[in-house]
Amino acid sequence: MNSTCTPKEALLKLEHFCAYQERCHAEVVAKLYSLKMTSDEIDVIVVQLIDSNFLNETRFAASFARGKHRIKFWGKIRITNELKARQISTTNITLALKEISAEEYQTTFDQLSERCWNSIQETNILKKRKKFCDYLLRRGYESNLVYEKMKELE
Repeated sequence: MNSTCTPKEALLKLEHFCAYQERCHAEVVAKLYSLKMTSDEIDVIVVQLIDSNFLNETRFAASFARGKHRIKFWGKIRITNELKARQISTTNITLALKEISAEEYQTTFDQLSERCWNSIQETNILKKRKKFCDYLLRRGYESNLVYEKMKELE
C-alpha cells in the first residue's frame, strides 16, 4: 500500500471504514492521520462523512452503550468513562445511556453478580466480598448497587 492517497481515495476508504462499524470522530481522525492526510483535508473529509451520514456521534454512542452492556455486561460508569475517553459529548453520553432500560440493566446486573458470587472459590468471607465488589466495580456498576447485592447474596 502506498503511504499517501488522494483525498478522494481517503474518503472512499473512510466510507468503508465507517460502514463496517460505527465509529467516533477520534477514530476517524486517527485513521486519516495514518493515511497521511493534512489537517485541512481531514476537516473536509470528516464534514463529508457527517453530511452523508457515515459518521454520527450520537448513533455511535448509542450503539457503543448497547453493545458494551449486552455483550460485555458493562455498567453505566464504565460505559460513560469509555465514551469520555473517546471525546464523546456529555449530551450524547446521556442519550446513549437511555438506550439501556432500567429493567434490562437490573436483570443483567443481577445475573452477573449471582454468577460472580457463585464462582468465587474463597472460604474467607471478607476476601470473597472484596473480590466480588472489586469485580463488579471494575465492570462499572454503581457502588450502592454492588454493596446492596453483596449483603443480599451473603
